[in-house]
Amino acid sequence: MDTILLLTILVVIFALTFDFINGFHDTANAIATSVSTRALRPRTAVYMAAIMNFIGALTFTGVAKTISKDIVDPFHLDNGALVILAALIAAIAWNLITWYFGIPSSSSHALIGSIAGAAISAAGFGILNYRGFSKILQALIISPFIALIVGFLMMSLFKVLLKNRNLFTANTRIRYLQIGTAALQAFTHGTNDAQKAMGIITMALIAGGLQAGEDIQLWVRVSAAAAMGLGTSVGGYKIIKTVGTKIMKIRPVNGAAADLSSAGIIFAATLLHLPVSTTHVISSAIMGVGTAQRVRGVNWGVAQRIILTWIITLPISAALAAIVYKVLELFF
Repeated sequence: MDTILLLTILVVIFALTFDFINGFHDTANAIATSVSTRALRPRTAVYMAAIMNFIGALTFTGVAKTISKDIVDPFHLDNGALVILAALIAAIAWNLITWYFGIPSSSSHALIGSIAGAAISAAGFGILNYRGFSKILQALIISPFIALIVGFLMMSLFKVLLKNRNLFTANTRIRYLQIGTAALQAFTHGTNDAQKAMGIITMALIAGGLQAGEDIQLWVRVSAAAAMGLGTSVGGYKIIKTVGTKIMKIRPVNGAAADLSSAGIIFAATLLHLPVSTTHVISSAIMGVGTAQRVRGVNWGVAQRIILTWIITLPISAALAAIVYKVLELFF
């Protein structure tokens, strides 16, 4: 079999594997609040999220196009398929490590850092599309701060609206609202995160000379959506526990406020064709909600550990991908 074709097939397999892992790694964040407040049973929440993820993944392609061309130009990438394969292996490895320890790390940071690291290892720093790459980094860095502010404002609004209401009765009713907000959260996750694997596969097809344009083919969209949906159905209960219980004690009103805040930001990023970290956005929204209620109610020790993981993911995944590329180069 032709080497380029073999590498392209391997990229497709690893990209769908990354999407599958992303499903149980990142979607756990989307349903964490509804599970922690018992608005939904864990298994019901996971299945609902899987369906909504699948639907969301099929709906948009803008983020996929950004991933496929704004980090590096696949038309000018020598050994492109090998670079992408190295990036996927590194991103998957980091995702599994953080999942094992129950840390809500960002699959987006891992993937984008890995692509940059593998590309630099192959062709030097000049290969990066600095304009597009900086745009992606800005979206990744700014979005959690926006989520923190929007979460704070959303919870403040809820406090005003529920000021004269019985809190117990309000929380009971809001549990039903949370079913809808959790579904919306999972849908928006699919519209953004599943796009990243689609973009990766499209990069490999272009780099391998198997596709001329940047359009996302239907089979790529369906397979990536299915892989994420299946991954979601497996569940990520360690991360659900961290996000849903360890950052702060979440009640239905808190969960609904956090879900609405983060879903709005993720969907806005999708419409702007910008990849963002759903992990960062959701965790930050929860922190913002907790701060609006009571600053001391947020477990800042857990928050600091999450933030530290956010910071180190990009450089670690980039370095890991650079090493993986050099190793793969010995065999291909």
